[in-house]
Amino acid sequence: MRETDLFETFAGRGLYGEIARFHRPDDVVAEIERLIDPASATATIHWGRNYLYTADMTTPDGVVPVVVKQFRNQGWRKKLERRFRGSKATRSWRVAKELLRTGIETPEPIALVESDRLDGPSFFIARLLESPCEVRQFFRRLNHEPDPGRFPDVEPLAFLEQLGRHARSLHDAGIVYRDLSMGNVLAISDGPEPVLSVVDFNRARIHQQPGVYRRTRDICRQPVVEPEHRAAFLKGYWGKVPSRRSLKWRLFGLSVDAYITKHVVKRWLRSHRLRRQHAHRDGHHDHIPPAPERAGKRDLAVWDHLSDQPHQHAGRWSKLGIRLMDSPHHAADFAVVAASTPRIWTRFRKLQRELHADPVVIDGIGICLRPWDDNPEAHLSAVEALGLKKILIRLHPWQTNHDTEEALAAELHSRGYDLTFALPQIRDLVTDLPRWRAAVEELGARFAPYGTRFQIGQAVNRSKWGIWSRNEYVRLFRTAAEVLRRIDGIELLGPAVIDFEFQITAAVANHRAEGLDFDILASLLYVDRRGAPENRQLGFNTIDKVLLLKAIAETSRNTTSRSWITEVNWPLAEGPHSPAGKTVAVSEEAQADYLVRYYLETLASGAVERVYWWRMVARGYGLIAPEPDGSLHRRPSWHALKTLNDELDGATFTGCLPSPEDTFLYRFARKGETVVVAWSLRAGGAADLPGPVRRAVTRDGAEIKPPKGTAVTTTPSPVYYLLG
Repeated sequence: MRETDLFETFAGRGLYGEIARFHRPDDVVAEIERLIDPASATATIHWGRNYLYTADMTTPDGVVPVVVKQFRNQGWRKKLERRFRGSKATRSWRVAKELLRTGIETPEPIALVESDRLDGPSFFIARLLESPCEVRQFFRRLNHEPDPGRFPDVEPLAFLEQLGRHARSLHDAGIVYRDLSMGNVLAISDGPEPVLSVVDFNRARIHQQPGVYRRTRDICRQPVVEPEHRAAFLKGYWGKVPSRRSLKWRLFGLSVDAYITKHVVKRWLRSHRLRRQHAHRDGHHDHIPPAPERAGKRDLAVWDHLSDQPHQHAGRWSKLGIRLMDSPHHAADFAVVAASTPRIWTRFRKLQRELHADPVVIDGIGICLRPWDDNPEAHLSAVEALGLKKILIRLHPWQTNHDTEEALAAELHSRGYDLTFALPQIRDLVTDLPRWRAAVEELGARFAPYGTRFQIGQAVNRSKWGIWSRNEYVRLFRTAAEVLRRIDGIELLGPAVIDFEFQITAAVANHRAEGLDFDILASLLYVDRRGAPENRQLGFNTIDKVLLLKAIAETSRNTTSRSWITEVNWPLAEGPHSPAGKTVAVSEEAQADYLVRYYLETLASGAVERVYWWRMVARGYGLIAPEPDGSLHRRPSWHALKTLNDELDGATFTGCLPSPEDTFLYRFARKGETVVVAWSLRAGGAADLPGPVRRAVTRDGAEIKPPKGTAVTTTPSPVYYLLG
């Protein structure tokens, strides 16, 4: 069959490329636009220089699961390479068609998508294989590594010989792969031996006639180390086992050893952070819109709809220049902080000495929401099932329509939820105070009947949120306060500084300005680099940080003594949906562990009245992940928060029990019973409880068999022990 019978071209709305005729949708450009939007992703496969995700493609014969690989073309090198050699997507497309022609297995190529812009992204789309295994898992099993992963049941030497034959078939077809690593060969169970399929071939060259050296360099990326393993692999490739004194044997051994050494060095460099993050090297994600034309240097932020936050296009040097221009404001802030530090520090040290001395009632477990229009009933059901009653709803004052937010607030209010509202800002509102005032007037009138607490501002120490100096926030807050204070019973929260930048909080909380009065000190307290809550930053762990915020609240001229954490989360490795870089993303299990420990440590300190997780439904960081069919998948963190609320809401923290280093035992009294929550920073810890256990509940709410006696084994996942 001719190639033109299999594929046809398309073009429209800034896109062009090729698509498989059999899968061509009725409106091909509209469907391609939907697929290449990362919002259509059903799961992240890889997140690095390129973004690889799964999606569901609508075709005339139904839904086809596909893999979309996005290649960035930002930077002068990528643009030159694309002009003269074609993009990586185009090169992948050529190789995929050559593999089809020669009969070598690869996932069915479905579409090549190019952008009209030279620096625009390129996409390679192929059918998703069902239950493939990477050859990497075979080698992990061969080398007896822990947790090798799933792989078909094969006889090692026979499979190595098959792997060698497969590599030879590529070279016989004139294809030099140039990246034939154990992660780019997939195995699928099918009959007496698995079917091997290749992926990620944008580096490959076609119509080649390689010699011994190029062949050896191409196949050395399979880590075949032991002599008997090398003999089986080379037998499959060369047709017979080469003599151990031959050039083929020796060159292969040297090449494999060199390849392994190179990767050991690369891992070491990565672990010591000597390589720059991909995000810094490759620029912003391609789904992020460009900065407004002719915008000033302070006005380059745009909205990222995937992570639900602004993105700052201003570069490092532009931001530095603006900071230098604003240096008088920053100098004034420094003077305010310097004057207030002695009393803040004195109070902080006293709070440290008094930590855990008094009982603390746990009644501040909260969650942040935005409307979920795709399935509002499932959204409300998940809120109800969660069980907690304290909700913070983020409103967007720059929007013109707030009907869905009001419908959500009205429904929750009718069900007895305690509602707080956040009013974040963008640059357009910061520079247009009449528009800001009008938005606050409308939102105050509409939402005050459902809840009388409003947070004014969001991440005021981040320029992407539109605020470059403390004075800009002061004007924003005073304008909003003038409007909202007219409503009876209103309480205002602020300044909502994000991360541990206590000097900004202290500067605003002590700034001498009329009308700058916070009923509650609000902070968006994330953990440095998104690690464990017990990690230290500048010598402060999470408990120290909330104590310092409490000290600021109690000693500052513009605040009461009340302190809330109105936003925290741990991002997940889910591509551009994640609100932070790949290097700080955590697994779903780690996210759930950290969530429970963060709530326990902050609320039990007595320094924080409430903690709100941002947010319930979201890819990249939420407690719940939306599925393509509109359903909502509850992550481990959702179950962990529900269990925390079920077991401890309304309980009284009565102190920490003695425990080994890096092991924690928090004791609570609830309904006349004693509950001890135990965890450690590493698996395999041990601790003794003050009495026998009557009931034991895991982090996610599953009841487990109570231990005999008082000795328990601890892990990073907290366990609830009811003593009796």
